[in-house]
Amino acid sequence: MSFDRRLSATFDSAAATYQDARPDYPAELYSDLLRITGLTPPAHLLEVGCGPGKATLPLARMGFRITAVELGQALAAEARRRLADFAGVSVITSPFEGWQPPAGDRFDLVYAATAWKWLDPAVKYAKAAALLAPGGHLAVWNAEHAMPAGYDPIFDEIQEVYEEIGEGHDGPWPGPTPEEQPNPVATEFETSGLFTVAGTRLYVWALRYTADEYLALLDTFSGHIAMEPDRRRHLYQEIRRLLATRPDGRLTRHWYVVLTVGRRL
Repeated sequence: MSFDRRLSATFDSAAATYQDARPDYPAELYSDLLRITGLTPPAHLLEVGCGPGKATLPLARMGFRITAVELGQALAAEARRRLADFAGVSVITSPFEGWQPPAGDRFDLVYAATAWKWLDPAVKYAKAAALLAPGGHLAVWNAEHAMPAGYDPIFDEIQEVYEEIGEGHDGPWPGPTPEEQPNPVATEFETSGLFTVAGTRLYVWALRYTADEYLALLDTFSGHIAMEPDRRRHLYQEIRRLLATRPDGRLTRHWYVVLTVGRRL
């Protein structure tokens, strides 16, 4: 995904629905993150692009102190509402690239959950390294649509609709399985000259969606938010039509996340 500030700003319009529509990250991810980094509460964490707090809440509940930086005003407000019970958590409305902490503040971990790809590649690694304490870590993960062997065949039919409206999938369909997906973030860590990869983990899971639930999910994706309204309307009508032919009216969407943890050099 190339850097695109315009698309990165679209998520703010989904502030009210993002938390419930998007899947939670696997509990094992947080366990692995702490195992790889050796972090324990009350270490001070910096979250980049916290959204409404999807990845903030689990770590806040563990007792970590967290400073969360969020570009979108509505998303930041939603995060503050959801995190109000945690005195050690603060949410700051700002682009990460231009934000500076109080003088002398350094963090034990900088992390980004489904946000790192939206940041300026010319800035983000150097910025993260500068904000970390010696021996600190950078952790990045993204939740993506997985197409494992035996994926729900309705996605082949839905893909035909995307092609019809000029919003087709980049590259061959259905694309690599989760195990075959490259990990460009790990390569970026190493080529930055600022981090060495301390560990990676892959997580794959499946969720069932009704038509309403699935369209609510699509409404949190930047490409669908920015899509021309007539195209989006046709796409959603076709998804409803396809799901109406199923006895339970549901589809199965697989997800995968690759956790990449780097240690500051």
